[in-house]
Amino acid sequence: MNRCRVLVVDDHKHAQEAICDILSLDPSFEVVGVVSDGAAAISFTEQWMPDLILMDIRMSGMGGLEATGRIKMSYPYVKIVIITVSDDIAYLLEALKQGAQGYLLKNLAPSTWIEYLRAIVSEEAPLSRELAFQILKEFSAPAAEPESGDTLTGREREILRQVASGLTNREAAEVLGISEHTVKNHLKNILQKLQLQNRVQLTRYAMEKGWVGRDGFGGER
Repeated sequence: MNRCRVLVVDDHKHAQEAICDILSLDPSFEVVGVVSDGAAAISFTEQWMPDLILMDIRMSGMGGLEATGRIKMSYPYVKIVIITVSDDIAYLLEALKQGAQGYLLKNLAPSTWIEYLRAIVSEEAPLSRELAFQILKEFSAPAAEPESGDTLTGREREILRQVASGLTNREAAEVLGISEHTVKNHLKNILQKLQLQNRVQLTRYAMEKGWVGRDGFGGER
């Protein structure tokens, strides 16, 4: 993994220090900024363009969810992971709706943080069975069928099946006998063709098409 430039957004000094300490455990991560509210996060992103933002939800001034939505509108390539002490599924769902790539609880072990963030940066963080079902239930309202939905090639459909079943890019590549790089490129094309944004939406699409069932989800990885 290439060196990842990280912005930490939290209004508690001890939390800021703890997060920076965790990231210092892995030389792949470089903290390039620490700010205390959503407005400052937006300003920093405009000037310094970090690769990854760790965003607290509740802060004085602009909160993390609003800041996430604004940043993703202007800089969709920036990866944002919400960090919080709350395990309320409603926060996770709202974070995903705002465009966040992930969600981390502050009380998790540092090793879990590093493993999860590396997966997020590498674009291959699978969802657990339970979490995937909750997200899919929340997004159960009928969605408009993408105009280009029938243009997927046979290879793209097979890659979509593997990813929707909970496999990482590397695991899907091993199953299909192709390179991990090829899988990543196919996924980018699939997302663009279907006008979708992330693996959650891809999974829902595959289930609606009947290409993968609920039993297809893998367990914790």
